[in-house]
Amino acid sequence: MSFLVHTRKTSKKPFPLEPLLPPPVPRSNYFHFQEEKQRLQLNKFLLDRIFLVAERTPSTEKKDIAEYYEQVFQSIMKHHLGEAVTGLLLIYSTFILHILESSSGTLYRILLDYVNHKNNEEFFIQGMKIIVVSHNIPTRVFMQWYVSVIKAPVIYLEDVTQSESLEEVVTEFLTQIHKLALYFFKTVKVGSKGPGDNLHQVVPELLLPEEIIRYLHKSEEFIDPETFLNMYDTPMHITLDSEVVWPAPSRF
Repeated sequence: MSFLVHTRKTSKKPFPLEPLLPPPVPRSNYFHFQEEKQRLQLNKFLLDRIFLVAERTPSTEKKDIAEYYEQVFQSIMKHHLGEAVTGLLLIYSTFILHILESSSGTLYRILLDYVNHKNNEEFFIQGMKIIVVSHNIPTRVFMQWYVSVIKAPVIYLEDVTQSESLEEVVTEFLTQIHKLALYFFKTVKVGSKGPGDNLHQVVPELLLPEEIIRYLHKSEEFIDPETFLNMYDTPMHITLDSEVVWPAPSRF
């Protein structure tokens, strides 16, 4: 009995050997490393965002306002490490618009410092109003704290603010700030000084007219920091259903 034997042809070519080298590591520069490091550091705690408007003395220079807030931030950071403050301070001819992002505790202390100074007649920021407070925001839109002087001419919008409701003006206010914040987020890199004092030349269509800020500042619908802090510190008295008994218990 015979068997058929099938022989397998073997190739004389050796199998290619994979190089014994580690997989390539994606390369990045030091700037990208620092940017990512800062992004991670800014996400260690719950974030709040607050929108403020206030009146300023016309003789006050940008340097004075910037140095005041920088000193406040540094003082707070000594006791709240890692809770960085980001945002944007726009200085108009007679008003300021200030957006701040940080933890609720840090924002509380910034407002508290203003309250402690506001009774001083020589203090250059007066009549501050809180327009909106946003809690637990998912991310920051400003990677640093920027200051810019708005040198655009004042445009009077009496008819616009009178024809629109307060809700419509606030909606326009927040929409315009959101567009400006996106511009900063996309164009301003971490570590840079920002656009400087030429925003009115670079993106004039994204800036709020000073009359809108004046209108919101004069509105009685918004509270000042002192009232806000008093509400913040007031304990909440909640009566549970289990605490309500009928008829009322009598005591002898």
